[in-house]
Amino acid sequence: MNRIFVQPKRRKGVRGALALGLSALLIAAGLGGATAAAADYSQNAASLNATQAQFSFTPATPARYVDIHYTGVPGVGQQNVRMTDNGGTWRHTVGSLSAGTVLDYWFTYEKNGPQYDTPHFTYTHGGSGTTVASPTFDPPGGSYPSARSVTLTSATAGATIRYTVDGSTPTASSTVYTGPITVSASSTISAIALKAGSANSPVSSATYTIGSTQGTCPAQAEVPDFGPNVRIFDPGMSAASIQSRLDADFNAQKDTLTAQFTERRYAHLFKPGVYNGIHDNVGYYTSVAGLGQNPGDVVINGDVTVDAFNESDKGVALQNFWRSAENLAVVPSSGSTRWAVAQAAPFRRMDIRGGLQLYPASYGFASGGYTADTKVSGQAASISQQQWYTRDSSYGSWDGGVWNMVFSGTSGAPANTFPNPPETTLGTTPVSRDVPYLYLDGSGKYRVFLPSLRTNASGPSWANGGTQGSSLPMSQFYVVKAGDTASSINNALSQGCNLFFTPGVYHLNQTLNVTRANTVVLGVGYPTLVPDNGVDAMKVADVDGVRLKGLLFDAGTTNSQSLLTVGQAGSTANHAANPTTLQDVFFRIGGQIAGKATNSLIVNSRDTIIDHIWAWRADHGNAGTYGWTINTGDTGVVVNGDNVLATGLFVEHYQKYQVIWNGQNGRTIFFQNEIPYDVPDQAGWRSPNGLNGYAAYKVGDNVTTHEAWGLGSYCFFNDNPSVNLYHAFEVPNRSGVRFHNLVTVSLNYKGTITHVINDAGAVTPPDTRPSNLVSYP
Repeated sequence: MNRIFVQPKRRKGVRGALALGLSALLIAAGLGGATAAAADYSQNAASLNATQAQFSFTPATPARYVDIHYTGVPGVGQQNVRMTDNGGTWRHTVGSLSAGTVLDYWFTYEKNGPQYDTPHFTYTHGGSGTTVASPTFDPPGGSYPSARSVTLTSATAGATIRYTVDGSTPTASSTVYTGPITVSASSTISAIALKAGSANSPVSSATYTIGSTQGTCPAQAEVPDFGPNVRIFDPGMSAASIQSRLDADFNAQKDTLTAQFTERRYAHLFKPGVYNGIHDNVGYYTSVAGLGQNPGDVVINGDVTVDAFNESDKGVALQNFWRSAENLAVVPSSGSTRWAVAQAAPFRRMDIRGGLQLYPASYGFASGGYTADTKVSGQAASISQQQWYTRDSSYGSWDGGVWNMVFSGTSGAPANTFPNPPETTLGTTPVSRDVPYLYLDGSGKYRVFLPSLRTNASGPSWANGGTQGSSLPMSQFYVVKAGDTASSINNALSQGCNLFFTPGVYHLNQTLNVTRANTVVLGVGYPTLVPDNGVDAMKVADVDGVRLKGLLFDAGTTNSQSLLTVGQAGSTANHAANPTTLQDVFFRIGGQIAGKATNSLIVNSRDTIIDHIWAWRADHGNAGTYGWTINTGDTGVVVNGDNVLATGLFVEHYQKYQVIWNGQNGRTIFFQNEIPYDVPDQAGWRSPNGLNGYAAYKVGDNVTTHEAWGLGSYCFFNDNPSVNLYHAFEVPNRSGVRFHNLVTVSLNYKGTITHVINDAGAVTPPDTRPSNLVSYP
């Protein structure tokens, strides 16, 4: 995210030039995120000679374009090439191959307007040709209360699927799949796909537990061992011993240059009581939280602080990511507490008995930020913050506004005066439900509180006698710690357990499947889920009331189709009374490792609430982890479900559309975006409609109702300042599609955005001044 921030007439801040290979073209793509059906096409790869292979793709419906993407050519990164149409079959020849060279390849193709992506295929030069795509299962394996009809598919056109249901390994003589399989008793389905001239697919399996009494998780400890990275403080401990532990963690996590991409993670949890003289400076991957049922149960007479801590920060807070404060009362030592953060740094359920300063002590640039369910008795001041969103809170007063300050359901917020000053204020939040959180009950046992759903909310949920809701004992939570695997986590889910992730980095060699309604997945200390070998990290079934909170999805080095998917494609169930909520859920492609993911988040379920996410394709990080052909990612967020609400949507630097919204009746309150810095050239960066670049926020052509408030998109084409984006927002021209208070900015005047939305709004001016548009249409 914003490494490059500028306030009008000031600025700088990029930490070193981005080193990129410019060998690959990213050519048209369209509405990325939709998965191709095998019946839509056939494909083939064949050797031409000792050094060349030809790849062919024949769509069932004529396509305006087909792109091939491939990796594996020695000494060359990922290639993205527009194929050549030969009478309805699209072809491309790849050279520089030798016997044994293995290519990973996939296709993007247009069909009647939208774009579709195929699964990945493998070609071995001089070998047996392509490998058939493994069968997939719908619904996925998991625990179900009654029989299920399971559909098997392979993305390879013309493939035959053979399967077993007795746990044995399927072979070419196993039962042929001809239609949905009825699973009426607990069993494991294993399947392979075969096709003449291609290598058999790897075996894929799914285990179904039928008739299980969901919610009867085998009893876990009510006072669990949270592992070595969770620090639990008691008011009976000496202030000196608490401070010593806090300082040690801060010194390990403070440095922007060395700690920003570390694997160390910590949580500081304070038991109910009063703590005097405590100063918790909060570094990277650190969560600070009270263990009371309401914020006032834990009082810190001192400070919880984020600032531009390091000499290398040069007084700016543009990279103060991945840290949080929650469920505490703070009586600031100097009258105000400071929370000078950028993205992925939520400030929730806080009771600040004084002022709140959201800017560095140096008054340097900052790029936040998010506050929810919080009360500040004094003044909240943003000053040098570029943008900020506040939901369901209470301020004594507010001061500040650079480009995009947004408030919903917040007393003490300024009037709606966009663009001068740039304040967008909604009296209420249409639908909200605060985060699940850990607390100690009166008997000293741990529980997780589940706040109730609120409609047309205003002010903190706890302001009038405590947050309404229910709670679950920790005996119903499996505590995920170092040493846990995808298998052990999935086993806990299949047994009906909720998940409590402790701080750490968890590599996943299989998808985590959340299939039970009302499952809670709660993390502290930025637990990080890394999918290996191209699996999707997590899939949530189309069920009621799943709550995900406090997770960081970090793409693995083999491309995943999606890091998190909510609901199966085509989901239509109504969840308005008990929606799935995604809160403080963050996505990263590159920076730590050279990650790859076509999409970060796909939401298919209706009524989902997306409450504060940051989806980020890295523009900086560890050497070799970022660059146009290195940390590849098409789209940050794809919304296919109807009636989805986003409150606090931060999406940055993806290579095609940042957000694609195909569902009806969608709403967004606050959107912050940066277009990718590292676009190599204009010719390779045009959307399917032929316009320059890809809009930051694309509403699908078939959408008839959509509304959004307080949206900002910024460009910084650092690698090629001649690059242009035609418009930041692309929407159908219909009366039911309405946008309010939009802004575009060219940071340091590196490139331009011609229009704000469709053909409306002026080109971005020089000197990092905004182009504003109050309403559309």
